[in-house]
Amino acid sequence: MCSRADPGTSGNGRTPILAAMVGTVAGLAGCALGYSVGSIPVGLWLGHAVRGLDVREHGSGSTGATNVSRVLGPAAGAATFLLDVGKGAVAVEGARALGAGPRGRAAAGLAAVVGHAWPAYAHFRGGKSVATAFGALLMLSPPGAASAVAGGMTALLATQTVSVGSLAAAGSATAGTAAAWAFAAGEGTGDRARRSRAAAFGFTAAATGIILYRHSANLRRLVRGDEPRLPLWGRSRARSRSVTNP
Repeated sequence: MCSRADPGTSGNGRTPILAAMVGTVAGLAGCALGYSVGSIPVGLWLGHAVRGLDVREHGSGSTGATNVSRVLGPAAGAATFLLDVGKGAVAVEGARALGAGPRGRAAAGLAAVVGHAWPAYAHFRGGKSVATAFGALLMLSPPGAASAVAGGMTALLATQTVSVGSLAAAGSATAGTAAAWAFAAGEGTGDRARRSRAAAFGFTAAATGIILYRHSANLRRLVRGDEPRLPLWGRSRARSRSVTNP
């Protein structure tokens, strides 16, 4: 009786139409927040602050952690990676705070991925969005994030190639979120939990498409056999070119 929602209202007392409108507005606001946060060009600003240079004019031309590490040093690269991961996490949790549902939060995370790749604050020249996508995935699907780490690190250690590790991480994340959706891995088995897992899979599939597109040049070099490698196991077979950033 009193503990159950009226058939004409949602569980929080709103009518279904009003609840849908509120959810849509919250999702749109989350996307705006996600793109704005994702567009923050951390690596570019660090380059200006530390060396007075544009990291896009050096190395691979990317604003991501690997290129920043090559141009500015490992400390700046680590800072860039952590802050880029944070952008994805902030986008998802910001959308949650605004009242967005599972799909709205996933859309906000994807907006951050788009913002990192094509940042409004840096003439739409950004990075490849791997770290930002990982940060969003951490909030959306811990099993998917764990799959990304496992697949990406395995591929990186096996091939000594950053781009292969990045692409393997994206593919593993997609497989991980698909498995979590199909086999109900993670917290909860109710309808909302299922929607959350479905939204996480949708996010990961879309983000993987963006990451693949941003790695087009890397894929061409991999086909030619001249993609640079990291010297993980002694002398590298890499050419003298800079390692392309994820």
